[in-house]
Amino acid sequence: MSENDPINACMERWHEHMSGRLDGGLDAVLHPDVVFLSPIVFTPQKGIDITKAYLSAAGGTLGGDEPGSSSDGESAGGGGFRYTKEILDGNHGVLEFETSIDGKYVNGIDMISCDDDGMITEFKVMIRPLQAINLVHAQMKAMLEKMAAQS
Repeated sequence: MSENDPINACMERWHEHMSGRLDGGLDAVLHPDVVFLSPIVFTPQKGIDITKAYLSAAGGTLGGDEPGSSSDGESAGGGGFRYTKEILDGNHGVLEFETSIDGKYVNGIDMISCDDDGMITEFKVMIRPLQAINLVHAQMKAMLEKMAAQS
């Protein structure tokens, strides 16, 4: 791994976004043709608009029950969500996270790929255990429906 790997600049901007400090928000880190792979939805979701919708809903859902921080001590997108491990190499990163929703432990990973300009081209989320998947599924559905009704 090299400090010059594109994933390093990409993850720096991702963490700035998670702490609410990234000018331009998700538009500043997502490639227009990004693909989002959900732990719930079978088909890949293609494009920046649908990816932003899913990531925004996830931020509202995975924020968790208790205040927390990311692995670097910065405030994460809300609640008890925090990154616990990070593996970066070349154009790829794996970020492990933990949170608590309705008193239930949620553990997962964000698998992120970027282009040579450091823009996210693929964002895959995996979650465990099964009770967490079921809970996140129900809450994400409700959040997406609420967001659709507001637009």
